[in-house]
Amino acid sequence: MASPSATPAYRRLSVEERRTQLLGAALSLFAHRAPKDVSLDDVAEAAGVSRPLVYRYFPGGKQQLYEAALRSAADELELCFAEVQSGPLTRRLARALDRYLAFVDQHDAGFSALLQGGSVAETSRTTAIVDEVRRAAAEQILVHLQVADPGPRLRLMVRTWIAAVEAASLIWLDEDKQPALPVLRDWLVDHLVALLTATAATDEQTARVVKSVLALESAEGAAGVLARRVIPVVSEAAHLL
Repeated sequence: MASPSATPAYRRLSVEERRTQLLGAALSLFAHRAPKDVSLDDVAEAAGVSRPLVYRYFPGGKQQLYEAALRSAADELELCFAEVQSGPLTRRLARALDRYLAFVDQHDAGFSALLQGGSVAETSRTTAIVDEVRRAAAEQILVHLQVADPGPRLRLMVRTWIAAVEAASLIWLDEDKQPALPVLRDWLVDHLVALLTATAATDEQTARVVKSVLALESAEGAAGVLARRVIPVVSEAAHLL
């Protein structure tokens, strides 16, 4: 008897499955190339379909496909800072940053195009999507800090840190992915602790938040290690004043 064929039977994809497939192909291309350098033919080839089929799902052409891919990437990034609200803040932040930086690493040079629009693909809609990611991340940090109604100083500090995380990620890519990701992650955690502490010196609400945050930290945790490194530096500087 003839052996059964090893070729799998053809299965027609549903509308949602096909759309997901096309978005996946587009994201893979946009991850390593600027939008202006990716054509619909490239997406069709990567997905193993025809150009007309791509147009059937995205009649607005490359711009519509790019915005949909950006929305998909934004949804993934927004989930990075979601974390169970238990344990030390620095430990939660480390896990969230591991996810965020893994996304940056996987998307490589295309991270700038995905987050900052770039080239001719940037529109008010893409800018709004990117801004939504930043605001969502900031709101997640405020949840971690257990602050329901942040004052202007605390909100400014948190949004400044989110901007610093994004900027550091882009610089990290530009610097050939140096230092190693764990080093970058720990530095960003220290950065938030330092910003919180500096803001607490002149803002009562932040001071209360810092007191609550430090109550969950241990001497051997990230905040304790940072304190032992910083105190001698600050003490020496104080003697010079």
